[in-house]
Amino acid sequence: MIKAKKSLGQHFLTDQSALRAIIETANLTPDDTVLEIGPGEGFLTEALLQTGAQVITVEKDDRLIGFLSIKFKKEISERQLILIHSDILDFLKAKTYKLEATYKLIANIPYYLTGQIIRHFLSSPNQPQAMTLMLQKEVAKRIANSKKQSLLSISVKAYGAPHYIKTVPRGAFRPAPGVDSAILHIDNISRDRFKGVPLPKLARVTLDIDPDEKKFFALVKRGFSQKRKMLRTKLGLTVEELLSCDVEPTARAENLTVDQWFCLAKQNKKI
Repeated sequence: MIKAKKSLGQHFLTDQSALRAIIETANLTPDDTVLEIGPGEGFLTEALLQTGAQVITVEKDDRLIGFLSIKFKKEISERQLILIHSDILDFLKAKTYKLEATYKLIANIPYYLTGQIIRHFLSSPNQPQAMTLMLQKEVAKRIANSKKQSLLSISVKAYGAPHYIKTVPRGAFRPAPGVDSAILHIDNISRDRFKGVPLPKLARVTLDIDPDEKKFFALVKRGFSQKRKMLRTKLGLTVEELLSCDVEPTARAENLTVDQWFCLAKQNKKI
C-alpha cells in the first residue's frame, strides 16, 4: 500500500459503487481511447482496461510509476495501456504525445487542478468526445446547476452538456478528503456554439455575427470579475441591449444562462 502525497492532492478511490458508476457513465467500448489523469494505485485503471478500451494514463508520482509498471506489465507490453510519467500540465504543454482524434477523458482530479484541467480540455483544438470526472461535490453541483452560474459552469456549458451523476462520500477514498466528491459527466462537446449557430430564441434582435471564442470568454470573465456589481455597469451595455437578450438591467453575472451570454456576445461590439 502506497501512502498518498498531500502535496499532489492524492486521494485514492477505493469504493466499488463509485467505480461502477464511472464505468457505466463513460459507456466504453473496445474501440475507445481513454485518457486517464492520475491513476494512483490503478483501481480505476484496471476497470477501464477490462472494458477493452486502450488507456493512456498520466502519472506524476515517481513511486507510482514503478508500482503501475509491475501491476500492468502485461497490458503495457500489449500496448493496451500506455503509462506516461509526467505532470498532466507539463504533458499538455509539451505535446510530445499526440492523442487520437477521438478520445474520452476520465479522471479523479486533484481538487486544486479542477478548473485548469476542465478549461484546458474543453478549449483544446482536439477536444475529448466526453469527460467523466471525479471532483469536489460543491464544484460539480455548481457546474451542473441551471439556476446560479459561475465562470467555470458557463465555460463548460459553452462547449458541452454537464450532468451530475452521483455523490461520492469522503469515505470512498484513502485518505478521506475533508469534503464529499461527485461524478460529473460532460457530453456533446463541440465548438458548434461558435460556428454559425443562430441567435438564441430568447433574443429580440436579429444579428448574423458569430461570437469569437476568445472574445466571448473575455466578456464572460469581465462579467464575473466583480460579482456584486450589475452587468450593465461592468460591460458597458445599454438597457436596450440587455433587454433584447431577456436580461434584466439589474442582473448579475451569476443570474445569466449560457444562451444569454451568447446573445450578449453577438451584440457587444465593444469586446
